[in-house]
Amino acid sequence: MNHVTGLGIASVFIEGAIALYYSVIISYALYFMFASMRAEVPWANCDNDWNTEYCLVNHTGVLNNETAYTPSQEYFYNEVLNITDGIDNIGGIQPKLVAALAGVWLITFLVLLKGVGSLGKVVYFVAIFPYFMLTALLVNTLMLEGGVDGIIYLFTPKWDYLLKVQVWRDAAVQIFYSLGCCAGGLITMSSFNNFNNNIRRDALLIPIINGATSVYAACVVFAALGFMAAENNARIEDIAEQGPGLVFVVYPEAISRMPLPSLWAILFFFMMTVLGFGSQFSHVETVISSIIDEFPGVLRASAVRTIIFRAITSAAYFLAALFMVTGAGMYILNLVDASVGGLPLVIVGIVECIALQWVYGSRNFSENIEDMIGIKPALYWRLCWKFISPVVLIFVLIMSLVQYVPIYYEMPLAEGGTYYYPDWCIALEWIIVAIPILSIIGMFLYTYSRKGGFQEASKSAWDWGPEKERNIFRTTSEEPPLYRCKSELSFVGTEINLNDLQSGNTNYSYQWNDIEEVPTGKSKENSVLSKPTWN
Repeated sequence: MNHVTGLGIASVFIEGAIALYYSVIISYALYFMFASMRAEVPWANCDNDWNTEYCLVNHTGVLNNETAYTPSQEYFYNEVLNITDGIDNIGGIQPKLVAALAGVWLITFLVLLKGVGSLGKVVYFVAIFPYFMLTALLVNTLMLEGGVDGIIYLFTPKWDYLLKVQVWRDAAVQIFYSLGCCAGGLITMSSFNNFNNNIRRDALLIPIINGATSVYAACVVFAALGFMAAENNARIEDIAEQGPGLVFVVYPEAISRMPLPSLWAILFFFMMTVLGFGSQFSHVETVISSIIDEFPGVLRASAVRTIIFRAITSAAYFLAALFMVTGAGMYILNLVDASVGGLPLVIVGIVECIALQWVYGSRNFSENIEDMIGIKPALYWRLCWKFISPVVLIFVLIMSLVQYVPIYYEMPLAEGGTYYYPDWCIALEWIIVAIPILSIIGMFLYTYSRKGGFQEASKSAWDWGPEKERNIFRTTSEEPPLYRCKSELSFVGTEINLNDLQSGNTNYSYQWNDIEEVPTGKSKENSVLSKPTWN
């Protein structure tokens, strides 16, 4: 389906942007982990150089119109970020964050040194270890005052929230993030599976495990929020924060008031680092694999060349991320996050549904799945893919546009608690949103003008199928340079078209003009066509 090549470009662009700012968030976690390796965590009191006269350890009795900050707020914003008053004031680079960021990209490069082969060995640890830590943290917070109240608050329904479109939009974006939908990660990782892998089982288990994990992690967070609310004699909704503030402000504040705070801080931020790397490896590998697959003749020519490319990519990411470890780094990070994490993901999801179910065809797609697992998808799946999912996503898209609010950043230290971005940032946000959308439209128009209408788009690629049954071009130095097949049956001078090739009529040599795809940098004289075995 070359007509929707732009979908792949859009997905890789989104995944690449996520990988950029995700590395900075992991560097925050690394920073906190090493900063916690002392007798007392540095955000436990207001007696430090970065604290102001507005710092209060206990906010009990503070009036709403009074200015007061917690030690963890001032530590994160003043010491870790050294945040400026706005994105226009870039400030200086934070050396400790630069060191942490360099460590993040060095680890990422080493783990992905050999691609998925090396990643698979690490994934067992990064996927399992956090569950042990979440359990330990949950048990500990439930033993503290207010911990159980936080769990009760979490599971108490607030039915009026279901009428707010923003809630549904945020839920959709969260699902896109947590499952990795429409950003290319799932497709990249699944491309390394066996052809007959049970995708139906995976399609059921992955969302269930993901949802259960999210609920379990929410219990850990709200138990800590309940404890914080009890400590400050406040409501839980007044304690909670969104985004990085929850992980690097609220939870550290709760840890500082627990028994053995340094131990729990080290364990918590180590867990956050591991969780971050688990996602980061997938983000970066998606970008790297996509580029390598696009230029195999250059980047797969040797193992050394592939490793060099991976090193260059990691180094380029590190340099680009340096803008996000400046005084204005958090503003830049939030801008990129808001730009790629909302509308682009929803639009890619809509186009994927339309391309697969309406252009390529629901019937063709179902038959392809039957070829893989032996049975066709049930009616429920086909209805979801063709009708329910695109309709829901289109509704979310429309309501997001209707209820659009210019980008802002909630920060306690800002005037009024909220920083509003200047107009040029709002324009930049829409430019970033437009890039993946224009790539989809542009590549469609280009392919349509070169290859015609949708007739070809409704056919499977000629090399689709199990790896052993694909028509794969390989190189050979043997002479004379004849087109051959594995059966060693070759008759020179007979033409064969693509339909005959797919039907298994292989007792002929193949004229070069009859082949759709040519490997980069390979001449036709050095090509060997393996035997297809379609029945």
